[in-house]
Amino acid sequence: MCPETLLAAYSKGVFPWYAQGQPILWWSPDPRMVLFPAEFHCSRRLARRMRRNIYHVSFDESFDAVIRSCADIPRKGESGTWILPEMIAAYQRMFAEGYAHSVAVWQGDELVGGLYGVLHRNVFFAESMFSREIDASKIALAALCERAIRDGWKLIDCQFHTSHLESLGAREIPRSEFFDLIGD
Repeated sequence: MCPETLLAAYSKGVFPWYAQGQPILWWSPDPRMVLFPAEFHCSRRLARRMRRNIYHVSFDESFDAVIRSCADIPRKGESGTWILPEMIAAYQRMFAEGYAHSVAVWQGDELVGGLYGVLHRNVFFAESMFSREIDASKIALAALCERAIRDGWKLIDCQFHTSHLESLGAREIPRSEFFDLIGD
């Protein structure tokens, strides 16, 4: 998979998802789960944890470690991962070209959470996140929202509904509205 194909897909609101030994499947769900950065919900508990400075955050410093952690972390109710070696290689190329980005959350020198995705036309297309410590992925998302607000991004594409994302302020919108938001 080449970066140009992925960028063309994201620009049309489509993303890849597939399993080992299967052809690449392209998805564009309706409704679409999105997070408008200013609507991020930071619970009191999360705000307290962030004020305690247990963790520190870095951007784009450990892309390989973040994407591999997203691929390797066990997920409740899921077996395996769609983040296979060929997809990792494609996103590594996109990172090298400046399109893919990561947020890493550290406890001391240990990577404990993070996320990665693709930034295209002021929309961050989030691909995956992971957490090895309480709230580490939420802290990554909070930091991403702060960056998004500062840099004027329109939205963060979360793809599918999960109660976890909904609790953080993400919401579903019709695919037609999503297309309007990501268009030129």
